[in-house]
Amino acid sequence: MSKARKIRFRLNEDNFDALDAIAYSSNRDRSSLLNEAMANYLDMQAYHTGLIKKGLMAVKQQRTIGTADVRARIAGLARGVRNNPKKKRCRRSRYV
Repeated sequence: MSKARKIRFRLNEDNFDALDAIAYSSNRDRSSLLNEAMANYLDMQAYHTGLIKKGLMAVKQQRTIGTADVRARIAGLARGVRNNPKKKRCRRSRYV
């Protein structure tokens, strides 16, 4: 485990009170909640950065489709649902 370092920042009163309420109800201290929140934030930022890099790579490799094609696919999906509203459809997309 790396060495813990101190940092100071300001919270508005409402956020401070909400943090205290969560800490109290979960029987934890503010520091552990803030560490968890920061770890989640940093993970999410890394995830988004990876998605952006993946998207930029797809553009460089010309693995994209045009707006007209996207609209046509969406319209096709919508027509399929309207034709038989009782039938449940579950399609797996290769663009997840």
